[in-house]
Amino acid sequence: MPEGDTVFRAAAALHRALAGHPLTRAEVRWGTKSIPDVVGRPTLEVISRGKHILHRIDGGLTVHSHLRMEGSWRVVPDERLRPRELHDPAIRALFAAAGRHAIGRRLGMLDVLPTAQEDTLVGHLGPDLLGPDWDADRAIDALLADPRPIGEALLDQRLLAGIGTMYDAETLFLERVAPWTPAGELGREVVTDVVRRAHRLLVQGKEHAIQSTTGSRRRGEEKYVHARSGRPCRRCGTTIRVAMIGPAPYDRTMFYCPSCQGGLGPTDDGARQAPLGHRETPTRRPGGYR
Repeated sequence: MPEGDTVFRAAAALHRALAGHPLTRAEVRWGTKSIPDVVGRPTLEVISRGKHILHRIDGGLTVHSHLRMEGSWRVVPDERLRPRELHDPAIRALFAAAGRHAIGRRLGMLDVLPTAQEDTLVGHLGPDLLGPDWDADRAIDALLADPRPIGEALLDQRLLAGIGTMYDAETLFLERVAPWTPAGELGREVVTDVVRRAHRLLVQGKEHAIQSTTGSRRRGEEKYVHARSGRPCRRCGTTIRVAMIGPAPYDRTMFYCPSCQGGLGPTDDGARQAPLGHRETPTRRPGGYR
């Protein structure tokens, strides 16, 4: 699932393409869902809220979308648009203005609702790491009060919005924190450092199409631990591992270095893990990839 910085960039691209211009086309292609006739109305703004995108249209209407795992928004100048592209069955939403088309494919969520009712869809979210409502102290307090492992709690968008599995794993590695330790046991100072690190990483990430936590954007050098199980730790040389974190069926993968981060996780059976993409990569869980 895309991280908050990816969603931020997608919303910014839509805003640049549509904001201030009257819509010349507006379609929702999702079952029985529909959109009122808004052709001729200008887009007021397109913003991100955590991992959600809010497209606000003049007249008090909002189109809400969430990318989930496979969704995307693409802006295409009309002169580069191939007519058959608009008949793609994967398209869920389509907007056009000022000589550009904004095409939403395989969106995981799509809703059309009054702008005044946006909170029914995003009101549950915690402070947004990339939003004007960012409140580090509020996020830190929420994490300290949560009894779950820090690696699980960081993924809960109700506590703070925008972190996905990649920034979760990278942040905890950089801070040398064991993912399965509850935040309350880590203490305020450590949790504060974790939250500040995550914030810095996402702020840096929103400026670049290629996400990097190492400082390098060369292919294969962008991450410390994420998707690197079976390969040596860039810090100590120990083999990076992956294990599941959180209760099934909502558990997620956690990449980590057992040497830098306090030993094997409680869901890690210690079995050999081949590098991701290797032909001998195991398929069972939790000791290997699915």
